[in-house]
Amino acid sequence: MTRKLPDTPLLDELESGPWPSFVTGLKRLARTEDKPYAGVMKDLLGQLEHSYETRKGYWKGGTVGVRGYGGGVIPRFSEVAEDFPECAEFHTLRIQAPAGMHYDTETLRGLCDIWEEHGSGLIAFHGQSGDIMFQGCTTENVQKAFDALNEYGFDMGGAGPAVRTSMSCVGAARCEQSCFDEQKAHRLIVNSLLDEMHRPALPYKFKFKFSGCANDCVNAIHRSDVAVIGTWRDDIRIEQERVKEYVEERGRKAIIDQVVAMCPTRAISLDDDDSLDIDNRSCVRCMHCINVMTKALSPGKERGVTILIGGKRSLKIGDLMGTVVVPFMRLETDEDYEKFQALAHAFVESFAENALEHERVGEMIVRIGLVNFLEGIGLEPDPNMIRHPRTSSYVRMDDWDEEVEKWNARNNTAAE
Repeated sequence: MTRKLPDTPLLDELESGPWPSFVTGLKRLARTEDKPYAGVMKDLLGQLEHSYETRKGYWKGGTVGVRGYGGGVIPRFSEVAEDFPECAEFHTLRIQAPAGMHYDTETLRGLCDIWEEHGSGLIAFHGQSGDIMFQGCTTENVQKAFDALNEYGFDMGGAGPAVRTSMSCVGAARCEQSCFDEQKAHRLIVNSLLDEMHRPALPYKFKFKFSGCANDCVNAIHRSDVAVIGTWRDDIRIEQERVKEYVEERGRKAIIDQVVAMCPTRAISLDDDDSLDIDNRSCVRCMHCINVMTKALSPGKERGVTILIGGKRSLKIGDLMGTVVVPFMRLETDEDYEKFQALAHAFVESFAENALEHERVGEMIVRIGLVNFLEGIGLEPDPNMIRHPRTSSYVRMDDWDEEVEKWNARNNTAAE
């Protein structure tokens, strides 16, 4: 006899708004009577409605894994299994997504087929660390599901106190604002830190994210321990004829209001002949002007990355944005990538040696001090690390430009 959907008046409220609701997706899976997971989804809806009624969650953890891996599976056992027996076990497998999240439809259909056979059919693309979240699996089927996914070409992601699966934007593959090869940097770090991902041994989680420009489409600066952000070191490229086309199309007032006035450092001016002038020494590479006038402005030619460390959401001391520790690094040659890989390993090793249990690297740096952290990983302090160098009351400004020129000359000589 076919079981009917449970009554879910509270969940039904979530379908009444203007936006798509996850409840609709759960009900659709529950109505798929020819699939073995239909009963699981019905009990899942029933337990979720019960949680809304009692305002209490009923999932508890445990230990579930696959052979050879210490993490990657999130165990969920129901505390009300006697009332909702078919979702007594509802484990999640975290599976690494391709760098840049590139799929074709054949691959996606294959993943869905595997999960319909071994799991609940419920998939989330993607978690905050970039994993494909295969949600809803019994303990018995966890190993079977992973074996099928692994044979299909996918590996387990990170979970627990480990290096987590990284994220990278679509970047150089399709975006003209990209300033480095995000996918290459992403895969390099994942492959070189795979043991730290699969066998959790850190004080807490550690995330890398890669964005091709300061638009930061993967939320790296405020949601990752190490944010690698594409940038450029020379001047913004300007096509003045295109600028004049924008002015003619939108009007001078619109360009002044939307571009000139919105520059955070007031580095842009619109001249009388409708040409754009940019004080590149004051430019902070925020991307706003480029986003508004994409056909007229573009990143400079001398491209690379800025590396920030310590971003996270609330934990012990509240939200933190990433702190710049490498203002500019080229990522072009094999030597550049070797240097970048060594730096990434130094970040993780410093975190493993100095962090307290359940402490993110940003909180560790607040506790031990940025100077001590930089010294520990062998990075020299850089004047570009200062948040507001032109307004800092602790820096003499009368000879600032001369000192910067000296500093750049020393570094250029060293690079040669």
